[in-house]
Amino acid sequence: MFALRQSAPKLTRSFASAAAAAVQAPIQMHSLDGRYATALFTAASKSSSLPAVEADFKKFGAQLQKDASFRAFLESPVVDRLHKKDAIAAVVEKQGYSPTTANFFALLADNGRLDLTTKIVDSFAELMAAHRGEVPVVVTSAKELDAKTLARVRDSLARGAFTKPGQSLLVSNKVNPSILGGMIVEVGDKTIDMSVSSKIAKIQKILSETV
Repeated sequence: MFALRQSAPKLTRSFASAAAAAVQAPIQMHSLDGRYATALFTAASKSSSLPAVEADFKKFGAQLQKDASFRAFLESPVVDRLHKKDAIAAVVEKQGYSPTTANFFALLADNGRLDLTTKIVDSFAELMAAHRGEVPVVVTSAKELDAKTLARVRDSLARGAFTKPGQSLLVSNKVNPSILGGMIVEVGDKTIDMSVSSKIAKIQKILSETV
């Protein structure tokens, strides 16, 4: 059963009897988008359709990234709910999404929550990564790093206390020229700031305190 309950407004609708409370999500999510993603993960687990749903969401997420106008359409608070429902139904039919995914989008449309789709896609990806024992690592650098450098960062972190038995590090690179040099490494909920901009800020703070 897909069910979401919220005191105000109350959101309740079941659309897949295969989902049950016996399924334990790999991580707890308390935001509204996280709760929707968890409901989807639970139903997909019980119906043995996790791979299909993940493939659907990757395809849909790529569409949102590629088509900014479609994303703005779904997220707009002024677009009529029925227009959004018709649009998402057309996408589901065209892409041939699995029944679980199709039912989930119908739930979002009926609840007027299609504006959360981008966040739900991200939350579901986070759940799937945790399900596979993957710990996300985001390495922010002033310039794009090559695969060899990212592998060295991963291997260095793997020797630390950042993973538990059975877990692996999933490294990605984000470019932000404003950090000037060095890198900022985010591992799960931990941040290691080795950027040049951070060092400059510390120096400036020390100098301002000595004046």
